[in-house]
Amino acid sequence: MEYVTAVPHPRSEPALVRAGRRSLALALLSGALGAAVALLASRQRWSEGTASVAGGAFPLTARGSDVTGVPAALAIVGLAALVAVFAVRRSGRVLVAVLLALSGAGTAAAALFGAYDSSALDDKAAEASGDNAATVDTLSHTGWPYVAAVGGALILLAGLLALRYGRLWPAMSGRYERDGTPRPRKAEPVDPDRPEDMWKALDRGEDPTGSGPAQPGP
Repeated sequence: MEYVTAVPHPRSEPALVRAGRRSLALALLSGALGAAVALLASRQRWSEGTASVAGGAFPLTARGSDVTGVPAALAIVGLAALVAVFAVRRSGRVLVAVLLALSGAGTAAAALFGAYDSSALDDKAAEASGDNAATVDTLSHTGWPYVAAVGGALILLAGLLALRYGRLWPAMSGRYERDGTPRPRKAEPVDPDRPEDMWKALDRGEDPTGSGPAQPGP
């Protein structure tokens, strides 16, 4: 009778490492690029139209930041969350990844809603004409709101990658171990022929002779 034992596939661990590296590179690229695209698009002209002023047509334009400040704000939040992913572990990383994904989804949604918003130009029309009831005429929109939405989608992709593969990503190294205690410092080599090295070792609390810890002076 033959017995079959479960032996881990020798290529499983390298495959996980490769998946972690690829997903990490893609998440960093998509998250950083998405935030940059959303911020850039928010500074561009989103809509334009005219207002009737003194019997003539007065041109009006509105940038993305005039229409809504949500995409730019959430893009900054997403960028901060992308960096924070590497500062936390386990459940903390999952929470930050969720925040990253929600920032991307919110950026895209706010940009798409802003593509059909005329309130910013209505306010400018009322200000230009001196009539609070005035509204913009011949309203048209540019493609920049959709560019901002694409940026939000890229941030969302980074968040989804963090949720799926975040456990395989490295974390920032600190000076403390997992139990919270400082890592012991290695004693620097002391040259017995150099008195200044011996004095420095004594100041650090080390025994320059190597026989034990230095004893405090009287």
